[in-house]
Formats: sequence, C-alpha cells, structure tokens
Amino acid sequence: AYASGLRALGPAHYGPGRYANGTDAKGGLVGKGRELLREMERLNIILDATHLCDDSFWEAMDHFQGHVWASHNNVRALVDHNRQFSDEQIKVLVERGAVIGGAMDAWMMVPKWVRGKSDPKAMDCGLEKLIDHMDHICQIAGNANHIGIGSDLDGAFGREQCPYDLESIADLQKIPGLLKKRGYADQDIEKVMHKNWLRFLRNAWK
Repeated sequence: AYASGLRALGPAHYGPGRYANGTDAKGGLVGKGRELLREMERLNIILDATHLCDDSFWEAMDHFQGHVWASHNNVRALVDHNRQFSDEQIKVLVERGAVIGGAMDAWMMVPKWVRGKSDPKAMDCGLEKLIDHMDHICQIAGNANHIGIGSDLDGAFGREQCPYDLESIADLQKIPGLLKKRGYADQDIEKVMHKNWLRFLRNAWK
C-alpha cells in the first residue's frame, strides 16, 4: 500500500478492529497493532488518531513516535461522546504538532442529536457550531496552528445530517467570515483554510 501511495493511516474505525479498538469500543491495541505502528514509523506514514478509542489512543501515543494528525474529529467538552477528543487528548495532540480537522457530521457538532430524527435547522446545527469546536481547540493550544477542515463529507449521509447552512462544498467558504466574527486574524484564517495542513505535510515529508 505504501508503494501505491499510502501516506496516512488510521488503525481503527468503529468497534473492535484488527489492530486497535475504535469508536464505541474499549481496550488498547490488539493483534499486530504495535507492529503496525512500528512499520508506519519506519515508513514515515502519518498516524491518524481519528476513531481510536481512549485506551488505544493513549497506547498509540506511547508507542508511536512519528507524525500524528486527526483527519476529522471534534471535541468531547461540547458533545460528550467517546468519538470526540477529551481536552487531555487535545493537549497531547497539540504537543505532538498535530492538526485536527473539524468534522461536519451533525451528531458530532451538537449534543442530543438523534440520527434519522433530528433536523439540522431545529437543532441549530450550522457552521457556527463547527467554529465552536475549532475555537475550543485553539483556546487549549493558545493559537490557531492545530485546526483545519476535516469535513467527513464522504457521502455516507446527505444534507439531513449536515450543517443547515452547508448546501454544497462551496459553502465551506463561509468559514473565513465566521472565524473573522470571532476575532481571528487573516493570517490565522489562512492557516485554518489550508496552511496548517500544508505546513504539517511539508514538515512530515521534508
């Protein structure tokens, strides 16, 4: 897979996995999980911490010394679910130089979402809520160097489970204005929109 272009890898998704336990599961790395991390480190493959359950997350942080990011993740302090990162996890990711991509799956953005029943507009689930999650990470980090757009808009759901003000991918261009309203400087907004991801990759691949 590396020879075919694989450069980032998440060892788990939902439930128990072959290498690690993921969302809604418990327990650390399993099977050849540590061996996988060693090979990833050797090949300089980025570890995607997204979807690792807490136990697997902490074990991975202890046993992987390579580059770490979180492609699509929000914060537990705002939506209390094991799929989200705790403040302690965010602090460690910041220390490791990670970028955390904000996710736009509605249930990760607002609390008390009921899949298949809740309505984005009725739940006030707009892009402003994504900014809440991003800003929370920035307050922990003390800067805007560790957030970006992750989206999670891969076709597994439609507008019924997206921010109500996101009608197409073009509406991501609303994010700069929302950040500006929160007092973010132009240079920090550029970081969020693309520069943080580019900086991370250039550092990882230098």
